[in-house]
Amino acid sequence: MLTKLEIAEKEWGGADKLIDQWLGHRRNLLVSYCKLAGCAPYQSKSCLPNLPQVNQFCALIVDYVSEGHFDVYSHMVSACEQHGQQSRDLVSKLLPQIHKTTDDILDFSDKYAEAEDDTVLFSLDKDLANLIHALETRFGFEDQLLEILYLYVSATKETESDSLAQ
Repeated sequence: MLTKLEIAEKEWGGADKLIDQWLGHRRNLLVSYCKLAGCAPYQSKSCLPNLPQVNQFCALIVDYVSEGHFDVYSHMVSACEQHGQQSRDLVSKLLPQIHKTTDDILDFSDKYAEAEDDTVLFSLDKDLANLIHALETRFGFEDQLLEILYLYVSATKETESDSLAQ
């Protein structure tokens, strides 16, 4: 997923400050996930992370999901609405797919952020596996939204460029 993120950053980075910030937050989320899950190169000698580490990760998840829902998606929808009906139709199909992943992601956060003792960590591996599936699905849909936005930005720049040349 970090490779897919790097591709997204190369393809869409620099076109929009909010999108750049959001992709940076996605990177932080993925790195934190890798550390928590013990993925290479973040393998740990201990078997389980501690609850405060999991709580920090949960805060990142909630921040990322919130930023998408309350800032980024509305920004993208507004831009895509100006691009025409086909763009609006694609966005209207993608947003419900993204929202479906929200419950799974927030269920993970609720379970671990509200945990009062470390016994909840015994199911962490299984829950992390389910979480990464939901995140990967979400990122795929978000990248499709970025593609629509990128096509809009590119088309707008070409139109402005053509107007200036004439």
